[in-house]
Amino acid sequence: MFWADQVAQDLIASKQEFVVSTGITPSGHIHIGNMREVVTADAVVRALKERGKKVTFYYIADTFDPLRKVYPFLSEKKYTPFVGMPLSEIPSPDDSEPSYADFFLKPFLRSLGELDIQVEVLRADQMYKEGRYVENIIKALSKTKEIRSILKELTGKETEADWSPFVPICNKTKKMTGNKVLGFDQNKKTVQYVNDEGYESEVPMAGGGKLTWRLDWPARWQILNVTFEPFGKDHASRGGSYDTAKRFVKEIFDFDIPHPAEYEWISLIGGGDMSSSKGNVISIAQMVEVMPAEVLKYSVIRVKPTKRITFDPGLPMLTLIDEFDDPTVKTRNQRAVELSSISKNPPLGIPFKHIVSLYQTTQGNLDEMEKILVRAGYEKPSREVLRNRIAYAQKWLEAFAPEEMKFEIQQTLPTMVSELSPTQKKGLGELSNKLQENMDASQVHEVLYDVKNTQGLAPQEIFEAVYVSILGKKKGPRAGFFLASLDHDFVVSRFKEASQAS
Repeated sequence: MFWADQVAQDLIASKQEFVVSTGITPSGHIHIGNMREVVTADAVVRALKERGKKVTFYYIADTFDPLRKVYPFLSEKKYTPFVGMPLSEIPSPDDSEPSYADFFLKPFLRSLGELDIQVEVLRADQMYKEGRYVENIIKALSKTKEIRSILKELTGKETEADWSPFVPICNKTKKMTGNKVLGFDQNKKTVQYVNDEGYESEVPMAGGGKLTWRLDWPARWQILNVTFEPFGKDHASRGGSYDTAKRFVKEIFDFDIPHPAEYEWISLIGGGDMSSSKGNVISIAQMVEVMPAEVLKYSVIRVKPTKRITFDPGLPMLTLIDEFDDPTVKTRNQRAVELSSISKNPPLGIPFKHIVSLYQTTQGNLDEMEKILVRAGYEKPSREVLRNRIAYAQKWLEAFAPEEMKFEIQQTLPTMVSELSPTQKKGLGELSNKLQENMDASQVHEVLYDVKNTQGLAPQEIFEAVYVSILGKKKGPRAGFFLASLDHDFVVSRFKEASQAS
């Protein structure tokens, strides 16, 4: 059974209500590594809905978390004074949004729309300010001794004698750092504290601070009645936040443990695990411009959450697009396709590598591309879908294409032709005689290998001769389709000229 269907089946066997939750702290650029959590959750939501179940799907933005440090992508001068303040209460990097949190969150939320992931977005700062955490704050403060005992038992570490599960925001400094809780008033729903400069005051439980993460997470489960939530492997380590959350949700907040799904990281090829703080990221917003959104979802859903994904936006991305589009590809996972599909982006039915090649061959001329595709034996494609794929090809070429995939038809004979051997030039002359008008890619391919054999050339030598004479470089797109795409008279004339060059 596909992993998302197994989770849905397990949930249905033990639950009556279905509340799926996921989230992130918008402290920096939200990248495709962060995407795994919400896409994993969405696959389960879809599987539940297919079974006729009503599901509430929350996305919680941890906008009330503090800015922990000045990250490399921030201005040291501007943001040093804001370290320790909630993300929702400090300015955005370019003042284009109401807050720092909005600056990083809003592009991600737009990307969720592109991915067709329908969520109810909740902002942690608003949840706290609205008082939704108050009852759980009282429970946590009232059971601080029990919480400390559980923390010691599970982590092996003793908390400081004045440790508190509540982190107040100082009225004077506006920061969450450097404050110690002195007491609380359950009736007034306030917390008394002192900051590290000796300033004493009190704050309301509703918006005057927040629970520490180890308490915030299980409190949220209870508040939202969560039944399923995926989480990264960092939370699942022994004594980690998931171990403590399981105890706290039952013993402090009197609620059941949601069904878990631990997931592995998405790493970037050649760069390791994605990290906003290290700048090792590709944003979701960037990727949905370069590849169809449903294929981006498919790249995650087709892999079990417990398995690592290494994301390569180069040539493997083209293979992935073709795998999604073509039902005959053996590695294609049909169930993952179904859970990833977005109806507004239907498959084109033409290998994406062909589109990349044709875009460069025709310099983006849509009419020429249609003619070549029909001549190559494809059904005339939907112009809208073709235009859609061309846009992706253009962006991919600009952002991620390796040099061997980029080319430009040379209008005059390239000077590199002089570097070809006499046998290679002789082979080009033979090609000019044997290539016939309206040959398809496979027929051109056969001619190439026939000439290779008669001239005693290695495969690399005949292909190199073709690319050098037309592109002025030693590598290029698949030669059969490429030559079949070009004007026959141009190809014959160019090969003849190259064969006679000194």
